Amino acid sequence: MSATTGIDTRRSPSAATVREKIPVVIVDEHSDFARIIANRVAELIREKNARGEKTVLGLPTGSTPIEIYRELMRMHKEEGLDFSNVVTFNLDEYYPMKPDSIHSFRRYMEENLFNGVNIKPENIHFPRGDVPREEVEAEAERYEQAIRDAGGIDFQILGIGQTGHIGFNEPGSGFESRTRVIALDTLTRRDAAPDFFGEHNVPLEAITMGVATIMEAKEIAILATGEHKAAIVKRAVEGQISPDVAATYLQKHPNATFYLDRAAAAELTRVATPWVVSEVTWDRELEIRALIWLSQTTGKSLLKLDALDYRQNHLSSLLSRYGEPGPLNGEVFNALLAKIRGKSRLPHGERIVVFSPHPDDDVISMGGMLNKLHENGNDIIVAYQTSGNIAVFDHEVARYLDFLRRIDRDFKLQDAEMLKLIDEIE
Repeated sequence: MSATTGIDTRRSPSAATVREKIPVVIVDEHSDFARIIANRVAELIREKNARGEKTVLGLPTGSTPIEIYRELMRMHKEEGLDFSNVVTFNLDEYYPMKPDSIHSFRRYMEENLFNGVNIKPENIHFPRGDVPREEVEAEAERYEQAIRDAGGIDFQILGIGQTGHIGFNEPGSGFESRTRVIALDTLTRRDAAPDFFGEHNVPLEAITMGVATIMEAKEIAILATGEHKAAIVKRAVEGQISPDVAATYLQKHPNATFYLDRAAAAELTRVATPWVVSEVTWDRELEIRALIWLSQTTGKSLLKLDALDYRQNHLSSLLSRYGEPGPLNGEVFNALLAKIRGKSRLPHGERIVVFSPHPDDDVISMGGMLNKLHENGNDIIVAYQTSGNIAVFDHEVARYLDFLRRIDRDFKLQDAEMLKLIDEIE
């Protein structure tokens, strides 16, 4: 662990990482691995530029790589990082999808990277989502050939979906698969629903690089953030290779690394249950975690855990600290009990600000707490962290503006202020 960056850079085999079948770097903050990856990309570009060679990058979309792209744009602007000899291939695109759609990955890349650096338009490649159905197979082969013509991908950045997909290689994708059209998994479409104003608007298919295409990259970085990715990360890193989870194929790559924030790494054995794979230095937080895990593993309540339970489940060292389980069982039980807050232990008569990413997140996540705070006479202010400017389709806005115009005309309202506002919006 670096004391200055908070980055866990342990990659060599050790007792703690014995169950991990692919190198893993764990960082404290999303911005940490964004900086690591951006620096690696910049290093590669500078090395290749110095030799007069092209740098070929494989790029993803989504929320996870945005900070990487911002850092690369900063490097271009402030440090002169030259993208004129960089060639890019994006992993995938929805099908069908027009390139100028607000939902297209081309538009995403233009807004989040390409418009902020000096990359040549002819060096930017996407699988086309606007070709007729009968031309899709030829488009896929064209894309594969373009990658070969560029000399292959030097550095491939990947995300990982909740189904374990890389690119859009959903469960069932084979190791030898190439660029093709694929039907999207229900969970994948559900995850994309907020960007499309509802799951029913998410395309049913996508064009994606295949597993074999991805595996031919010389170096691969796989990114994951957030606790919602923890389960599939564990499966990809510690599980058996299986077509059910395409990310497990990456275990076969000689130069692939997972970059995780602590939330995404939370279910890895060395993080979730480190006492199972190595000696640990016990503190109260770790003791509480261990006893909760032991209770769940044995199916017994905290106060009924006995010495045999400790010994049979890798917790002999913890038992030896206390001599017998009773005192620790009781302390952990009381510590958990103290976390339950009734109205009497909550603020009274205060002004409280709640930050909510979307207008329903507050009541979904803490509705009961909000009610208790209200009953205690607190002044509650909710700050919604979205403007709503893309909450509906443009054609829906146009339809309602037309409706207002008709109302003004038919009822002879002659509301000049409203008509002026309509003109400004249109």
